Amino acid sequence: MSELATLGGGCFWCTEAVYLRIPGVISVVSGYAGGKTENPTYKDICTGSTGHAEVIQIEYDPEITNFAKILDVFWLAHDPTTLNRQGNDIGTQYRSVIFYHDETQKEIATESKRKHQPLFADPIVTEISPLPKFYKAESYHQNYFATNPANPYCNYVIPPKLKKLGLIL
Repeated sequence: MSELATLGGGCFWCTEAVYLRIPGVISVVSGYAGGKTENPTYKDICTGSTGHAEVIQIEYDPEITNFAKILDVFWLAHDPTTLNRQGNDIGTQYRSVIFYHDETQKEIATESKRKHQPLFADPIVTEISPLPKFYKAESYHQNYFATNPANPYCNYVIPPKLKKLGLIL
């Protein structure tokens, strides 16, 4: 039986592209979570007033990978020390967040954050919160990097992440 992880590490196009290359990951869905607006749209999210973050929901096979390994990639795939920002993407919708699905994930996330803090000069500001509700993003956001290979933003941001993680195309 598969399990789910819901993470926000800046632009969901970028985090989705990373996790689609991780062994044991079955699927990655881009979406929104953490805010008050019901059924938000990308246009809503971009205002920064919904409280939602751009997130990905990862379905993975626990016989091949596990939540701790998913988080090992998370810490290296973005900068968890910048509040409400990843590179040029600024706003609460780009915050670093782990939305846990149960108490076990909460414990693993808390320990993983503690374990990875020494890798960074600045304090990790990643939020660890229960998943309130996940809203799937519009269809054009799904598998964005693969379906929009000429997008300049993606070409600037994603290949360096993949290279850093040893996942280059």
